[in-house]
Amino acid sequence: MDIKRSGSRPSQAPPQYFTGTVRLDPIVEAPEPARVRALSVTFEPGARTDWHTHPLGQTLIVTAGAGLAQVWGEKVRAIRPGDVIWFPPGEKHWHGASATTAMTHIAIQEALNGSTAEWLGPVTNLQYSSEIVQD
Repeated sequence: MDIKRSGSRPSQAPPQYFTGTVRLDPIVEAPEPARVRALSVTFEPGARTDWHTHPLGQTLIVTAGAGLAQVWGEKVRAIRPGDVIWFPPGEKHWHGASATTAMTHIAIQEALNGSTAEWLGPVTNLQYSSEIVQD
């Protein structure tokens, strides 16, 4: 058994792959041979990931605020607390906060050969501010 005490692991501010202010708080980083990784990610208003894919897919669980997510070639979609979003392996996407409200989600993914994501470049302001689907 390995207990990670609350407050024992520092928050991280990622220097790359994000636009705006983002905080990463580790939840799970299971040792080999396990592959699961989970983080709580908080995006300040307007903050977002770069375009990226995951070799084994990714699940997001929105826990607070108002967010946005987009798959390449599709419209930007609003995401809210309680929403669970699945991105299949290799699906190019981004996610982050709305322009006016912060958003926190839990991100769960598995590592393949030590990697959980392939980063593909920034989301432009035009892409970020395009029409939002509120389904």
